[in-house]
Amino acid sequence: MNFTIFGNPVEHSKSPQMHNAGFQLLSLDNNYTKTHLEDGSTIKEVFLKNNIQGANITVPHKEDAFANADEIKGLAKDIGAVNTYINENGKVIAYNTDAPGFIKAIEEFGDIKSALLLGAGGTAKAIAVALKEKGVSVTVLNRSANRLDFFKELGCEVYTWETFKIKNSTFSIVINSTSAGLKDENLPAPENIVANILDHGKYAIDCIYGKTTPFLALAEEKNLPSKDGEDMLLYQGVIAFELFTNTKATPELIEAMRMSLKA
Repeated sequence: MNFTIFGNPVEHSKSPQMHNAGFQLLSLDNNYTKTHLEDGSTIKEVFLKNNIQGANITVPHKEDAFANADEIKGLAKDIGAVNTYINENGKVIAYNTDAPGFIKAIEEFGDIKSALLLGAGGTAKAIAVALKEKGVSVTVLNRSANRLDFFKELGCEVYTWETFKIKNSTFSIVINSTSAGLKDENLPAPENIVANILDHGKYAIDCIYGKTTPFLALAEEKNLPSKDGEDMLLYQGVIAFELFTNTKATPELIEAMRMSLKA
């Protein structure tokens, strides 16, 4: 069976090695590849035309993937963005595994009471919904106001770069959900704003994995305990793998997928 990840960019993705390691462990005759997709509105057409059984979706196509799916399952209905497609006899069933994957990834930080979320895309929506479900107070900061209505309706405090001010004395966690630092050396907001936020943070996490982004470098400079998005990638991938294969992940499988990310 064929599986893939859709994204733009997608060259950096470690999802193929992670899922192929899982398939190999279970002796499954499956193959997972990368698909560079320019136009997100064509995702369903490309998915079905290429006879793909399951797919992951990364930036910037998660909202287009939601809009094009035949059926949305679980928490994804509230998020408005999906990162997993399953082909059920030509019908596209969509899920969001980012949300539970993120919650699992931040368990080591302990009890999270408040969060500052940089960005307002599909990943940010998943994280915000997951955190609000856990009773966390969420503040969202985005360059412009045009994507903030979702978060306002969710009960988050929302700001643009121009309107931002810190009300909380501290944020339990500061999260970069943007692609800033993925292909460039940019911060997710002007440096003075990001520095001020991190001065009021206890922990920091970047959803980008595999590199020390400018955001993480600044957090480290300020001695904030921080991590990249590798654990989030792992855990959302494990949940997607369970959907792809209709199996329950064992500790051995999770470890094989984790080790593949180190290769």
